[in-house]
Amino acid sequence: MLSHNQVKYINSLKIKKFRQTNKAFIVEGEKGVNELLKSQLKTIKILALSEWLATNFSVLDKKKIEFQEITADELNKVSDLITPNQVLAIAEIPEATIPSPSEFTGMTLALDGIRDPGNMGTIIRTADWFGINTIICSSDSVDIYNPKVIQATMGSFSRVNVFYINLPDFFKSLPVNIPVFGALLEGPDITEKKFTNPGIILIGSESHGISRSLIPFINEPLHIPHFSSSGTVNQAESLNASIANGIICYEICKQLYKNIF
Repeated sequence: MLSHNQVKYINSLKIKKFRQTNKAFIVEGEKGVNELLKSQLKTIKILALSEWLATNFSVLDKKKIEFQEITADELNKVSDLITPNQVLAIAEIPEATIPSPSEFTGMTLALDGIRDPGNMGTIIRTADWFGINTIICSSDSVDIYNPKVIQATMGSFSRVNVFYINLPDFFKSLPVNIPVFGALLEGPDITEKKFTNPGIILIGSESHGISRSLIPFINEPLHIPHFSSSGTVNQAESLNASIANGIICYEICKQLYKNIF
């Protein structure tokens, strides 16, 4: 049976300052928890319905993970989901050692002011799909350990390293030979551009796009063209940040790693 203090503690982890204080976050649902258990991240405790525990007991026993059987009503008290899904895990937030700019040799994402949890989670999931395992974020971007972000990653949070840094300072210290790709209205058509070297893909916020202070660091501007089947002017002002990220990641990775696709 969940105690009042347990319920209070778990619900507190839905708030950033308490996650930071306790160095812990929540993972919900079978998909996310299964990915957590396969990763190098530390699982502190599992709270689950009897049917989930019956299926996964051997894994928990082998890894010596503490668990507690709870009821559906108890899960509902601590769940952040509209429909709670059998299991909730409490995991430890790992210590983040931010690589130096010279260490960024593969494809990397830089996120400038991404505040929507769904967008952040989708971007992390997309990065994982294209084999991008490092993301750097501005300090005003949404916390990766926000439960809604974790849920939207569909388990990719366990395979992608996310760091929060001062982006202008980072770009100032970046070696000049590293390409910085950014979607701008005046950039060349991404579908006609040739990509030969991996670099950093800069994605701007949902509301304002890429910050003016960061635009000078873009040495490889890109433009995602829009089309209209009717021949009329397209009225959409911009693309969703996660959609734009997906298009850019696909086009660049397709060319750089075309032997894989």
